Amino acid sequence: MGVFLVIYTYNSFTEDQILKMKSYFINANYYFVFASGILALFGYILRAYRWKYTLEYIGHQSDFKFNFVAVSIGYFLNLTIPRSGEVSRAALLTKYKNVPFDKSFGTIIAERIVDFIILLLFILTAVVLEFSTLKNFLLEYIPVEKLITLCITGIFLGITGLSLLVYSKWPIIVKIRTKISGFTEGILSVFKMPKKWIFLSYTLLIWLTYILMFYSVIFALEETRIITFSAVIVAFVIGSLTIAFTNGGFGFFPVLIAKILFLYNIPIEAGNAFGWIVWTSQLLITILLGGLAFLILPAFNKKEIN
Repeated sequence: MGVFLVIYTYNSFTEDQILKMKSYFINANYYFVFASGILALFGYILRAYRWKYTLEYIGHQSDFKFNFVAVSIGYFLNLTIPRSGEVSRAALLTKYKNVPFDKSFGTIIAERIVDFIILLLFILTAVVLEFSTLKNFLLEYIPVEKLITLCITGIFLGITGLSLLVYSKWPIIVKIRTKISGFTEGILSVFKMPKKWIFLSYTLLIWLTYILMFYSVIFALEETRIITFSAVIVAFVIGSLTIAFTNGGFGFFPVLIAKILFLYNIPIEAGNAFGWIVWTSQLLITILLGGLAFLILPAFNKKEIN
């Protein structure tokens, strides 16, 4: 779908628009793009450090180097199937560090819950600061009625599922309940561990690197330097949601970023160029670190055997 969207978007531009976009790519100041890549690297490092706190609480140790490799592979695999990276991180920890899969996966879900709360705060901030600008965009692109229906259905299914898990005596449900106990322990680790405030500090630093990573690239193009920080937050939120719900935002990220920036009088050609520069630079970081992580991974296996 991403490939077809890229082809469709490309064919929708006139020859003059394509030439303009090429000029934006050629004349961009890539020092700021490089700075964005360095910030992305810090994001990986902070995630690797943060993970050890939830693992320590459930009684398992994993050094920073292995955590960094697992995080890098996780981001890499998210480019294929959305959210498959979270499963791979837990599977790697199980294979190389003998951490039960349900517990390790629970710690990752705990991280994602906290990250999702931070993202919700960003969304709320964006809507409050830029509601007048976003109102028509939200009404046009977000199917409110369908979302309400999905929420009601989700709540009903959630209550039904929880009731079955708690009260059912069916053998298969009892077996699932046993498995979920370890999973729950991992999730609750972030709320019960004694170093929760250090964990939260790392979380805030991670999201700071994300927003600065995005913000730094606006200075790469003359046309995008004029947008306000509140507009950057809006674009950042849309970009984050796009990456979260697709395989790395392939094809979708530049298109939606361009549409958002167009609301702030940024030419559609400049918006597309900006979106592609941001997305491509992060893609290269993901592939580079993920590829290196796959090469390094066998060394951990030998170390564990020895």
